[in-house]
Amino acid sequence: MIVTVRRQKAPGEEAYYQSFDVKACGRATVSHILEELNGREPLCDVDGKAADRISWERSCLQKICGSCAMVINGKPALACSEFIDTAETKELVLEPLSVFPVICDLMVDRSIIDEHQKLALMFLGERTKPDAAEHEQQYLAAKCLKCGLCLEVCPNYAGNGGKFFGALFADEAYLLHSSTADRRKEIAKEYRKHFERWCSKSLSCREVCPMKIQTLSSIGYMNRKI
Repeated sequence: MIVTVRRQKAPGEEAYYQSFDVKACGRATVSHILEELNGREPLCDVDGKAADRISWERSCLQKICGSCAMVINGKPALACSEFIDTAETKELVLEPLSVFPVICDLMVDRSIIDEHQKLALMFLGERTKPDAAEHEQQYLAAKCLKCGLCLEVCPNYAGNGGKFFGALFADEAYLLHSSTADRRKEIAKEYRKHFERWCSKSLSCREVCPMKIQTLSSIGYMNRKI
């Protein structure tokens, strides 16, 4: 199998593609393939040229942290949970998420997600008595990994001057609005400003979410309440 990686040594530098030959048998995760490549001494590409280690971000490798998000054969996914049948796959193309600045190779800077949370003052405040009818959706929304896959596929996220914060913001707004007693008006205001007026409900976010969060339920709750 040929593994082709979009390389970029530093922010602002020109990107290029580099291919590697991988001999494997059976099903393997993309993270396993990357670790196998980086474990080679030396690491050489398909032309026998020495290559730098492939930079990519990971922590848990168990679909808990979301840090290994990347574009795999054109599909945004988590490297640790994307399985490849190495006997049938002839080429694997790995690229960084395109909606975030590249740090190096497959590593991107996703700090904008946290900056949006801080800008909208998305903190809990005084907790209210839980509504039993919302328990299931609250549990799902709280599983968000902030991986950024939903932003990668959203047709509305890019090109709006940074005003639209995406599906993960809608789930966060729902979670806080349904759980807080004293900040509901402020949260509703930020939801209108940074989500409601921009979302076209393509629901591509729901299709790509590794945690299968029902964002449409979060949107429905917020639209009813405000």
